[in-house]
Amino acid sequence: MREKRILTIQDYSCLGRCSLTVALPTISACGIECVGVPTAILSNHTQFKDWTFTDLSDDILPIVDMWEEKDRHFDAVYTGYLAKGQVKIIKEMMKKLPKDTLLFVDPAMADFGKLYPGFDDEHVSDMRELIAIADIVKPNLTEACLLTDIPYPENTVLTYEQALDICKRVHALGAKNVLLSGVKFSEKEIGVFSYNEKEGGSYFQEPLKEGNYHGTGDLFSSALISAFIKGHSLLESAKIAHHFISNSIDKTLENGTDGLRYGVDFEEALPSLIDSLKD
Repeated sequence: MREKRILTIQDYSCLGRCSLTVALPTISACGIECVGVPTAILSNHTQFKDWTFTDLSDDILPIVDMWEEKDRHFDAVYTGYLAKGQVKIIKEMMKKLPKDTLLFVDPAMADFGKLYPGFDDEHVSDMRELIAIADIVKPNLTEACLLTDIPYPENTVLTYEQALDICKRVHALGAKNVLLSGVKFSEKEIGVFSYNEKEGGSYFQEPLKEGNYHGTGDLFSSALISAFIKGHSLLESAKIAHHFISNSIDKTLENGTDGLRYGVDFEEALPSLIDSLKD
């Protein structure tokens, strides 16, 4: 039986746990071969005061072309942080891979009501094109609002109807399945809201952890797609990923790590993620 394999395409931030530095070990720990293509190399992620940035846009397609006579079958392609102009490259890359390759898109471009540094409306428009061909898209509330051109709510505690409406709007862009992350139905809980046409809307909530921690979205996506490829439903995969993030935050608090800048101590929580996939 062929080993499961995921191709992840996102930046490599040398310092600060996020993007490829968390995707590669997390997916691998789940027993899935992880192939990584860096979109850019940063000295550190952008929560620090300053950083270096090396754009690798010109290298992405040549890397994939080099695999032409090799095994180019992937159970999923998982895109994370993409620099401006790279969405079109990813769309071209998908044409080179087998048609049954699942595309999982984490927009990774905004949070807390605003775009990340270096992004603009053109990047949002480009991301809509990638979502149009996605099997699964996982925006947070900010990204979903930007993608669907609706105002970011003053009150981020949503009703079921609000979450469902936002997911339907994202679904209308073309994605087969929508998983809205960071959904709060009360001030004390957080979770996800899942939607597709066949099953409608469903959600999962658990107690909210205090504080802000960089890179948890990337960790969540890595655990989510791993669990999904291992055969769990999308909502069950989200539960597994959420528990993993919760455990990682607990380890970070226990160790006194600066989670905002250096990310969470996920390494110590990997055994719990592995165990959850055995159930």
